[in-house]
Amino acid sequence: MDDPQGGRPPAAYTGTIDADRERNIRTLTHIIYGLYALHWFTGGVSGLVAIILDYLKRGDAAGTPYADHFRWQIRTFWFGVAGYIIGGVLVFAIVGFPILAAVSIWMLYRIVKGWLYLYETKPLDPSAWF
Repeated sequence: MDDPQGGRPPAAYTGTIDADRERNIRTLTHIIYGLYALHWFTGGVSGLVAIILDYLKRGDAAGTPYADHFRWQIRTFWFGVAGYIIGGVLVFAIVGFPILAAVSIWMLYRIVKGWLYLYETKPLDPSAWF
């Protein structure tokens, strides 16, 4: 039989899957930043949903410009949790309150910075502290 495509895959499979995949990952990354931003208002529940999504979808983000955002978000979550635990334990020694405030400001900074870099499609160093 003659191949009307000349051996090429059908047009529906040429390039659009990668563009759609990247657009979907970008949208998901925006949603995850939003969930992290809401964690203060949901008692941390939206942060838990966000970290679960980060781990479930980071494989999908591999090889895209958004993979660094997933790593940035995961690091923000775990270092934030560690800071909140340390601050929570030290609340009884009064020094915990400034620690909790500093951790909250640091997390807010990282959420805003990551979200802005995502919006502006700027490269992000996921291992940076600030």
